[in-house]
Amino acid sequence: MIIESRALKYLDNVNTDEIIPARYLTITNPGELAKHCMEGTDPDFLKKLGEKKILVAGRNFGCGSSREHAPLALKASGVRLVIAVSFARIFFRNSINIGLPVLESAEASSSIDEGDELRVDIGEGKLTNLTKGETYRTSPFPPFLQEIIRRGGLGGYINVKGK
Repeated sequence: MIIESRALKYLDNVNTDEIIPARYLTITNPGELAKHCMEGTDPDFLKKLGEKKILVAGRNFGCGSSREHAPLALKASGVRLVIAVSFARIFFRNSINIGLPVLESAEASSSIDEGDELRVDIGEGKLTNLTKGETYRTSPFPPFLQEIIRRGGLGGYINVKGK
């Protein structure tokens, strides 16, 4: 699976309450959640997305509560991939479960600037910064995780496997 887009950059310790504030946790419609994504920390987030569909962050992205709403809001808003130095473990797993790829790379996180054009091959674990002509490596997802992401999340994966 290859994802190409420009980068939108954030710093360390972006928590789940910043991604989707708790007052919206009664919303179950992903499209409605997307309208409030990152509004507490960056009111212009949805405007900035445009052609920037790869979110690049620092350490401990998705820390805080274990709400699945956070990766769901990001995905529904149009984010196609999150690259960070590190993720809160439950955020990482929730992201995979809903089909949002997340990759850890300290080198990529520190080198990529907002607006850089990126090409990411999730199967190979290869991140290419087309703007700077740099390549970064990360651990590729095992085939079964790639399949979960390709099928849009765990639900799509289970439905296919169950047939």
